[in-house]
Amino acid sequence: QEKSSRLSAALFGEKSEISHEQLYELLKYAALGKCHNAAQPSWCRIYHQSRLAGVVVIVLHQTSQLHFYKFYLQFKHLRKVFRHRFTLKPSINFLASLCGEGANPKSQKTAQGLTATSSERVPEGTDLQRDPIIQKYGVKKQGLTRYTLTLDEQKRYDYPIKGSPKCRGYVCTECDQQRTDSSPLFGLDCEMCLTAKGNEVTRVSLVDAQGRCLLNELVKPESIVVHYRTRFSGITKEMLRPVKTRLADIQTRLKQLLPRDAVLVGHSLNADLQALEMIHPSVIDTSLLFARNEGRRFKLKFLAKAVLGKEIQCEKNLGHDPAEDARATLELAQFFIEQGPAKVAELNLEMLLTTEKLAEFSKNNAVSQLQGCRVQQQWNEPPHLAKTCFLDCLQVTGQKPLLLGRQELDSSGLCQSNLRTANKQILQRALADVPLSAFSIIQFSLGPQYVASRLLAGLCDKVRSKLTDMLTIYAGPFGESFCLKSVKKEFGRCGPIQSVTVVTETQQPYVCVQYEVLEAAQLAVESLNGAEVAGSCIKVQRPVTAATLDCDVLIKQLELDVENQGVIYVAGLKKSLTETDLQEEFRELKDLETLFLPKDLQTGKHRKYCFLRFQKSQSAVDALEVLNGWSVKGSKLRSRNALASGHLCRWIGQMNHSPGKQGGNFTCEQVEQLWASEQELRREVKKLDHRIKKLYRSLQNNTLCVVLFPGVHSLHSSQPGLGLMAIKDDGGRSAC
Repeated sequence: QEKSSRLSAALFGEKSEISHEQLYELLKYAALGKCHNAAQPSWCRIYHQSRLAGVVVIVLHQTSQLHFYKFYLQFKHLRKVFRHRFTLKPSINFLASLCGEGANPKSQKTAQGLTATSSERVPEGTDLQRDPIIQKYGVKKQGLTRYTLTLDEQKRYDYPIKGSPKCRGYVCTECDQQRTDSSPLFGLDCEMCLTAKGNEVTRVSLVDAQGRCLLNELVKPESIVVHYRTRFSGITKEMLRPVKTRLADIQTRLKQLLPRDAVLVGHSLNADLQALEMIHPSVIDTSLLFARNEGRRFKLKFLAKAVLGKEIQCEKNLGHDPAEDARATLELAQFFIEQGPAKVAELNLEMLLTTEKLAEFSKNNAVSQLQGCRVQQQWNEPPHLAKTCFLDCLQVTGQKPLLLGRQELDSSGLCQSNLRTANKQILQRALADVPLSAFSIIQFSLGPQYVASRLLAGLCDKVRSKLTDMLTIYAGPFGESFCLKSVKKEFGRCGPIQSVTVVTETQQPYVCVQYEVLEAAQLAVESLNGAEVAGSCIKVQRPVTAATLDCDVLIKQLELDVENQGVIYVAGLKKSLTETDLQEEFRELKDLETLFLPKDLQTGKHRKYCFLRFQKSQSAVDALEVLNGWSVKGSKLRSRNALASGHLCRWIGQMNHSPGKQGGNFTCEQVEQLWASEQELRREVKKLDHRIKKLYRSLQNNTLCVVLFPGVHSLHSSQPGLGLMAIKDDGGRSAC
């Protein structure tokens, strides 16, 4: 063990919820050690970090804890290898937070000059509340007049204003009619060159709401051209030589083409209007419409690709096409108005931008396979991420970060549209490239068809129903005059009870007991079935439903789960017992590593059960024999193997307190479609688990592997994420 790295984490019980900042803290230290101000994480410890062979982060996009526990049996490899697990809060910018960008919550400000003006609010607990688009416009869809710049905003962003001393000699469009939500939109874009006077227009394009090009003309500058800026403008000296059109001609044409209530749309449109020397009162600026934090702006090329799925300003073309850019800005504004701020915020543009930057970073600095060969490229200056992003630090140390996902395959022309093919190609690339890289992020996806709101709602209902049935037991028959209080007391010795009700539909009395933890319900079935309770010999069983038909199989697999190995559940404690008392009582148990005594979230008092973790699984087996029937201060203990982690217990509680809509009003055809989708998803999950197994087995010994279910995040629901981690040792096992 002294020659290999080990991982120790304080993830037992209530400490198993980890923030993105803490996750970043772990990855930074694992990748850099004590260099570049990286410090040992506060919530876990990596022993012999310098001996780590590498760090591999596997991201399963569009998945959450819900997927892991719904398809628990299909994730055979994950539950058998990764002992350390933690709850992860969902984020609208997951990949950015993973790499450190935006990790500081204090940096989550509204865009410069933008303030919240709507009373609409995103549901509490969702990160979309902090999205600058939501903060400025609220959630509700509104008409186009809501998105035009106010006079104050036009002044702030240097738009030509009527009456301004800086705008003497500027021409007004004379579009002075009152704007309404049905006013026509026009896209405008100009290309400029540098002259002795400054920026002068060399080409102007105007498109209408249907995308038709109304104007696309070259313009001859008045002053001598200093630089044509051909790379961006596409304009050359030869192109302008025969041109007779001047700026005044274009001003006249625009005044003729624009109706009195026209709304101009452009990207940083102030620069175009300044170059045109024209004043227009009603504008939509897409660089401000798609707001970002801290006053930053998205580039038009990125927005066109991320929102519209269009490639513009391609490098193979000579310069920009202003008609193409004008059409793109117009379509972006139309999309925003038609879909509303909420849908735009859900696009997670910040995360998409970070993914694009990381892809470029990986492309420039990792090992290239585009030509079927592996050639180490020279390090170029990376795109700006965040000052704290450790990928920048990896560059300095000469290490090779790698990012692989469907987007990267798309950019290299290797990826087909079929999702299975994409995931297969990602695995093939990972098997070849990961051993050559010190830090890798591998992204797999289940695909958008498996995260539709209706399918997710159905999965959520089924998981909730299954857990509820597993927490519920029926006991009886009892005598006619049985004492319910004594029954509750006896079953309470197995663990915390949520409710006890008498079943009146049967000839003889039965009781229904719903527990708060899985171990308690299973302990009741195992220890009280056939026992004499309240003067009657009773039968104890779970309800027989479709969800519980495989309950025995699931219970067995939960016991064998690597996270539960060496952990036992102990019930029957007195509330007066403190953690110190229990440490004293259990001090003679061999190899006892950790004791976790849960607290009631409302009262703050200790619960009447605890969990014990042992260094060796055999020591836990020996402890079970000792503890069953052991008396602690007059209280008789009951114990069994642990079944569920602390974060799963809290998740069960959250599900029970948020019952939602059970089943929904579905037609027979819709039910069949959902069932077929779930079966297909089960097969995809099984393949995903197999791919992770294959990748994990290919890793070098002493490689830290972290698997992340980021969580599902939308305006209407939020499912927590899940993280699993291990350091691989000889034989493909994990060193914990």
